[in-house]
Amino acid sequence: MNGTSIRRWAALTTQAKAYTRLQRLLRGLVVAAIVGGLLLPFIPLIIWSVSHRWYFPAVTPTEWSLRAWRYVFSPNTQVLTALGYSFTIATLTTLLSIVIGIPAGRAMGLYRFRGKTVVRFLILAPTIVPPLAVAMGIHILFIRYGLANTLGGVVLVHLIPVTPYMVLVMSSVFANYNPEYEQQARSLGANSWQVFVHITLPAILPGIMVGGLFAFIISWSEYLLTVLIGGGQVVTLPLLLFSFANSGDNPITAALSIIFIGPAVIFLMLTSRYLTGQHAAIGGIGKL
Repeated sequence: MNGTSIRRWAALTTQAKAYTRLQRLLRGLVVAAIVGGLLLPFIPLIIWSVSHRWYFPAVTPTEWSLRAWRYVFSPNTQVLTALGYSFTIATLTTLLSIVIGIPAGRAMGLYRFRGKTVVRFLILAPTIVPPLAVAMGIHILFIRYGLANTLGGVVLVHLIPVTPYMVLVMSSVFANYNPEYEQQARSLGANSWQVFVHITLPAILPGIMVGGLFAFIISWSEYLLTVLIGGGQVVTLPLLLFSFANSGDNPITAALSIIFIGPAVIFLMLTSRYLTGQHAAIGGIGKL
């Protein structure tokens, strides 16, 4: 290489590095804007949760106090019990919806059969019919079979609004899924379990995470169905939150709101890496 070529190559390299730095800067600004937008609503809640008196037109509270947080973490209140109920119900509902959603989504996304439109309508029906009408009819059956006022009954009734979202997400995933990879694995001697673990699961994992995110958030924030089926025996965090919001105790309401929003944000951060198809492609190809 002569001197001119070396200088041209050095100039191109410098431009490429500058372009890469610019891309990283823009990506960082976008991420910072998204994180800032997510955290901005928390600021008033945090201030309210540590305030004792805060009246208009004061910009900040006139008196500060940790009374709300002491109440929230006190073992003599229902907050910790309600938090445990909410987490248990949301987790069990999410797992059951995944178990239902994978085979149902595969059937809806991969196969054509008579009555498919009717089945799709029945799957979407819980999101169309008013939940109060559905819950009243189910409540009678749950009383007859001893499921009313129980944790299991609340989990089962939470599947009504959750399952349609999981099935729709998984059907869209399987609509773009190529089952020939499974046939190739079977031709190499893999059994059904190995095919699912090493071929199917890595390919559909992003869809499972997205559907699971919807399922967890919907179940975590469900109020009406929990009140009707739980009957006051199964007290979750939304029930306490609405109760304190109606009572006018703003500091405790703010503290409960932070706890109520926190798990959903954490779950979103943990599953955000699966919101693109890149991991599915890498996982599926890597196991072949």
